[in-house]
Amino acid sequence: MGSFSLISLFTLSLFCCSYLIHAQQPYVGRKTTDCTNPDTSDSVLGYTCNGLNRSCQSYLIFRSQPSFNTVASISNLLSSDPSQIAEINEVSETASFETNQMVIVPVNCSCSGDYYQVNTTYTVQSGDGYFSIANNTFQALSTCQAIQNQQPDIPSQSLTIGLRITVPLRCACPTKNQTDAGINYLLSYLIAEGDSVPGISQLFGADTAKTLEANELSDPTINFFTTLLVPLQDPPSKITVPSPPAPPPSSPPPPPPPPSGSSNKTWIYILVGVLGGGALILVVGAVIFCVFFRKSKKKPDLIITSESFEAHGKPLKKKLDDESQDVLDSMSNIAQSLNLKLYKFEELQVATDNFSPSCQIKGSVYCGVIKGDFAAIKKVHGDVSKEIELLNKVNHSNLIRLSGVCFQDGHWYLVYEYAVNGALSDWIFHNDNSGKYLSWKQRIQIALDVATGLNYLHSFTNPPHVHKDLKCSNVLLDGDFRAKIANFALARATEGREGQFALTRHIVGTKGYMAPEYVENGFVSTKLDVYAFGVLLLEIITGKEAAAFYGEEYMNLSDILSNVLHEKDGQESLKHFIDPFMLENYPSELAILVVKLINTCLKKDPTARPAMHEIVQSLSRILTTSSRDSSRNMSWSQASSGSY
Repeated sequence: MGSFSLISLFTLSLFCCSYLIHAQQPYVGRKTTDCTNPDTSDSVLGYTCNGLNRSCQSYLIFRSQPSFNTVASISNLLSSDPSQIAEINEVSETASFETNQMVIVPVNCSCSGDYYQVNTTYTVQSGDGYFSIANNTFQALSTCQAIQNQQPDIPSQSLTIGLRITVPLRCACPTKNQTDAGINYLLSYLIAEGDSVPGISQLFGADTAKTLEANELSDPTINFFTTLLVPLQDPPSKITVPSPPAPPPSSPPPPPPPPSGSSNKTWIYILVGVLGGGALILVVGAVIFCVFFRKSKKKPDLIITSESFEAHGKPLKKKLDDESQDVLDSMSNIAQSLNLKLYKFEELQVATDNFSPSCQIKGSVYCGVIKGDFAAIKKVHGDVSKEIELLNKVNHSNLIRLSGVCFQDGHWYLVYEYAVNGALSDWIFHNDNSGKYLSWKQRIQIALDVATGLNYLHSFTNPPHVHKDLKCSNVLLDGDFRAKIANFALARATEGREGQFALTRHIVGTKGYMAPEYVENGFVSTKLDVYAFGVLLLEIITGKEAAAFYGEEYMNLSDILSNVLHEKDGQESLKHFIDPFMLENYPSELAILVVKLINTCLKKDPTARPAMHEIVQSLSRILTTSSRDSSRNMSWSQASSGSY
C-alpha cells in the first residue's frame, strides 16, 4: 500500500509539473464582452492560476480619462500603490495625465480560487450595469461575467446607486516554462483599434513569438477593447508613444505655410479672427430670431410640416447656395451652443474605419469606437435641429443619449451611446435558429423600461413631448438588456393640459402602430404613444409582429384581445396567439393581466386609454409579482390588485 501511494504521488507530481510547464493563457477575444454567454470555460472569468507562483508582481495598462486622469484617482480605482504608479511613469504623485495617455499600473497579482486577479472595489453610479462597469469604467481590465461571478446574488438589473461591489482585474503570473525562458513579468494590455501583436510587443520590447505563445494565439488576429498578455523580462518603463494616435487634422486643410518672417502678421490674424467671431455671433442671433419668432406666427393647423419628415429621409432638394450654406453653418453653431460635443468628421472616419460596411449596424447607422468607447453614429440628411434640441435637454436612462454631433458637406452625423444588444426587434420575434430568446421577466422589464421612458417624455419634460414613432426597432437594448427608446426624428412638443396639440394634415409614422384618431383625423396627443405602446407590448409577449394580427376577420387589434379576455379558460385562449413554446414559460395569470393592460392601451377612444404613469405602476406590480417564488401560485385577486 505504501509503495502504491508513493507511485501515485510521483505520478501526480509529474502531471502537475507538466501542466505548469506547458500551460499558457488562452486569448478569448470578443467573448469577454458577451455577457449572456454561459460558457466560461476559457479565460472569461480570469486568467487560470497555473503559474509557478501563486502571487507575483504584475502590470496593467490603463488609458487615462477625465474622471481617472491623476495618479491618485487611478490608484484608487485599480487598488494600486500611488507611489509605484508615480515612480514607474516618472511623474509626481500629484501629477495628472493627458487624456488617453497610457499609464503603467503595478499591481500584486494573486490566485483567488482558480483564477489570478487583483480585487478592487467600486461604488455603483447611475446607469451602471456589469457590462458598462467592466468595459467603460475599467476599460476591459475586467469582464461582465467576472464581476457578476463575484456578486452571484446580485443580478445586473438589481445594482443600486451607492452599492459597493468587488471587481476582479485581469492579471497573471508567468508559468515555469516562461520563467525558464527569462520571462519574469506579465503585463495586461488593453488592445486599441489598429493594434497588432508585433506592434504591441515592440512597444514593450517583448518577443512577438513569446507574446503569441503566452496567449495561445496561432492566428495573430486580435480584437480591440480586449486584453492581451505581454511577457516581459524586465519591468516596463515609461511609455512615450501616444495611444491611440491623434486623429487627422480637421477639414478643410490648413492653408499653405506662409513665407518666413510671417510671424509679424500674427496680430493681424488675431484681429481678423475676433472680428469674424463677432460677425458669426450676429449671424447666429439673426438665425435664432428668424427661426423662433417667425415660427410662432404660423397657423396652428400646420404645426407639423411635411418638410420636417421628408427632408429627414431624402437628400436636400435645394442646391446649397451661399445663403442656405450660411444657414446650415449657423445651425452647426447653434448645436455648439447647446453644449453638445462637436466632433470632427475625421474623428468619425477613424472611429468607423471610414464608414466601412463591416461597421454598419443598419441603414445609415454605424458602430464606432471613440476614445475607447463604443458609439452609434447615424448619418442624417436635412434639418435635425428639433431632435438635437430635445435629446440635449432630456436626461433619462431609458432614452438613448446623444453625446455629440458633426456637420459635414450638408449632412448631420449624430453620435449616440452604443446599445450592445441592438434592437428589440432582433430578440422578440422568436427564431429557433437565432439563439436569441428573452425570458418572461426580461420582457416585462423591457416593457417597464419603455413605459418609464415615455412617462418621462409625457410628464417630466416642459412642454410634454410625444415620440410619435414608437416601435420595436426603435427600442434598443444595452448589455444588461435594459431598454432605451431611440429615433426621435418625429418627436414633437405638445400643447394643452392633456398633452395634445393642433390637428395635422401630414400623417407620418409606421403602419400598425398609429392610433385610429391620428390616421383618420390627424389628432395628436400623448395617447398616441400609449396606443403604440400597446402594440409594442403585444409584440413583446407574443413574439409576433403586429402585422400578423391584422386581417379580414379583425379590423382592430382590441377585437382580438376582447375575445381572449371573454374566454372562460384564459390560458387556453392565450394559445390562439402566443407561441406555445413561449407560453409554457409564462405565468398564465400574469400573462392575462398583461393582455388586459394591452387592451386598455388599444381602446379606440383615446380618453379611455390609461396615462403612461398608470401603465408604469401596473407593469411594476406585474414585475414584482413575477420576481416572487410563489408568483405562479398567487390568487387572481393578489396578482391583479390595482386598476388598469
